[in-house]
Amino acid sequence: MGDSRLIQGRYRLLDLIGRGGMGEVWRARDESLGRRITVKCLKPLGPQRDNAFTGVLRERFRREARVAAALQHRGVTVVHDFGEHEGVLYLVMELLEGRNLSQLLEDNKQHPLPVDDIVEIAAQVSDALAYTHEQGIVHRDLKPANIVRLVDGTVKICDFGIARLGHDIGFTSRLTSTGIAMGTPHYMSPEQISGDAVDQRSDLYSFGCVLYEIATGAPPFDLEDAWAVLVGHRDTEPEPPSTHRAGLPRYLEGIVLDLLAKEPSGRPADARELNRRIGAGRAGRAVAGDAGGHADGGPPPTASRPEQPPSREPRLPSWTRSMTTGHKANAAARQMAPPDPAMGLTGEWIAREGPREDLSTGLGGRGSIPSPEHLARLTGRHHAGLSLGRLGRWEEAGEVHRAVAAEREHLLGPDHPDTLASHGEVALSLSRTGRSADALRAYTQVAEGRERVLGSDHPDTLAARHETAYVLGRLGRHFEAHQVYASVLAARVRTIGPDHPDTLRCRHNLAYNLSRIGRLEDSYRMARDVAGARARILGATHPDTLVTRYEVGYALGRLGRWTEALQTYREVARARAHALGSDHPDTLAARYEAGLSLGRLGRSAEALKLYRDLIDDRTRVDGPTGPETLRARHGLGVNLGRLGRWEEALAEARDVHAIRERTLGRDHPDTLVSRREIAVGLGWLGRWADALTAYREVAGARERVLGPGHPDTLASRGDEAHCLEQLGRVTEAGELYRQVAAVRQQRPRNGY
Repeated sequence: MGDSRLIQGRYRLLDLIGRGGMGEVWRARDESLGRRITVKCLKPLGPQRDNAFTGVLRERFRREARVAAALQHRGVTVVHDFGEHEGVLYLVMELLEGRNLSQLLEDNKQHPLPVDDIVEIAAQVSDALAYTHEQGIVHRDLKPANIVRLVDGTVKICDFGIARLGHDIGFTSRLTSTGIAMGTPHYMSPEQISGDAVDQRSDLYSFGCVLYEIATGAPPFDLEDAWAVLVGHRDTEPEPPSTHRAGLPRYLEGIVLDLLAKEPSGRPADARELNRRIGAGRAGRAVAGDAGGHADGGPPPTASRPEQPPSREPRLPSWTRSMTTGHKANAAARQMAPPDPAMGLTGEWIAREGPREDLSTGLGGRGSIPSPEHLARLTGRHHAGLSLGRLGRWEEAGEVHRAVAAEREHLLGPDHPDTLASHGEVALSLSRTGRSADALRAYTQVAEGRERVLGSDHPDTLAARHETAYVLGRLGRHFEAHQVYASVLAARVRTIGPDHPDTLRCRHNLAYNLSRIGRLEDSYRMARDVAGARARILGATHPDTLVTRYEVGYALGRLGRWTEALQTYREVARARAHALGSDHPDTLAARYEAGLSLGRLGRSAEALKLYRDLIDDRTRVDGPTGPETLRARHGLGVNLGRLGRWEEALAEARDVHAIRERTLGRDHPDTLVSRREIAVGLGWLGRWADALTAYREVAGARERVLGPGHPDTLASRGDEAHCLEQLGRVTEAGELYRQVAAVRQQRPRNGY
């Protein structure tokens, strides 16, 4: 927001309250009125071309902000003002002095809140929802963090329209997208999860999840796996709250279970009815529709509810069943209610001139005006693809996004932002499934399209170019990756500043890439500077800070500064254990690198102990054949060899190799590393003829997979030549050494 920290000469930013995917929240002062306020500064649009699309974005922001500002109720956060300052859109709101419900649960050590507090919160929130729903406004992201109890006992709902603003103005990333991706799935209604149109009853379901959590200490489907949570919301009846907390008033349990009905028609008709039921329950009388409000202690509230057996395996909503083939959706797609006008931008894109569509079908050729219903279906399918990706189901996600991209391109044109967003997700799925060359082509297409539509410095354009550089690195084209990273970094420093999280992410990746092109000192200095900046801005134990400190350790190791590398990895491992848990994959990865450093320092006895403990932990977490378990076993074998225990080292290498060959394949890089370790052990045991066979197998496989000029292939040919020397075949060894030297001289021209 500039060095003055003053917006429009009026709003003085004082301290940063929080930062997220959409921007920053500041405690501030209104200099004109002398009152304390909150200012939400949304992520900057950045310089971009003057086109209709930019106008739509700003108009959508103004419309949503006006809607939020028009809400006048004691239970809704007041929006005082909104505007744009130096390319940053901002909202000015009242400053709330209190704790949100998530914080109240944390303060209570995750124990449920007192019943009187729960009922009071329910009454106030239902009254506020009744008011907002009567204004035609649906929140869509109701959760404990968005409900605040002030110090005087007033309860307020926050962020009406804010989540949708993030989507409409293009602030979302894969970590903060709307729909399925928005926040946690623990409070999402079944219709939201399925991508259906939502109304006020979706908010009632989300509020039922909130009440369930503050009444029991956990949400209704408290599962670690996101997919299991989604399936629970969609297919499984929740356990009555009384199974977790005895003594809850029966009327309250009945209300919560009715709010959690799978079908919207099974929930209270509206928030006003909900409020009446809460009031009647407090007064000890029953009202129509209150299954659990009998003052005489009648049957449990679940007695009249038909039981549905839980699904045995997760399944997608019905509308996704035809989406995994990559073909366009059938024209006979089911009808939906008209979408909310704030759902997305697709309905306001100006299509090219061309044949008009038959609006009764919602389908037409390129250049036609697609119906809102059809666009809403595509948006729902796009969100389903995002959900699959977050669950690691990248093949299925790619098929969904490919189908949506084809339809959007047909209906909206290749350069429409929604079309490009779908192509971007296709590229991500290709990258995640190892198809880096295909991902590079897709990201290049997206970057070029966004540059034409949005401009070269737009955040979305830069994000696509950043991904292009990442994929270039995955392909071993590090010099090209360096050029792209450097260009993106310069643009981000220019447009959003050197300390913006996106800028620091780019600098982190550039530091990593510098080490791959041999600029080790530059890599170390940049990683060290990024770690310092992230510690200053995010905190010393923030995961992003620790990721960069991990990279500092790697750079130190490449420089041979193993004592410093060991210290760095140990500090990162301790911080991750505290912040993420001792069994978190990132914690275990830092411990592995600490063991590698010990070995490099000649402290192999200590490394052995570390690796044995790590193998036990990895086996418990990942299983005995997990890739990281086998990596730890490989480290154990290497250090057995360093201690001269070559028979044990060879046995370990053979065992790991056999598992890797079976689970990963004969020519997988990890399998080849183990086969080389077998050759090393054979050589140290004096079995050079057997070692030569193993070295040649490794060299041949690497040449097939990586090419004759790849550094790993050349290293294997060098191993082969050394083995020939040991066998007295000096002439053959010399010829092979000369061939390797000749190829290495050509390496820069080959791009390695």
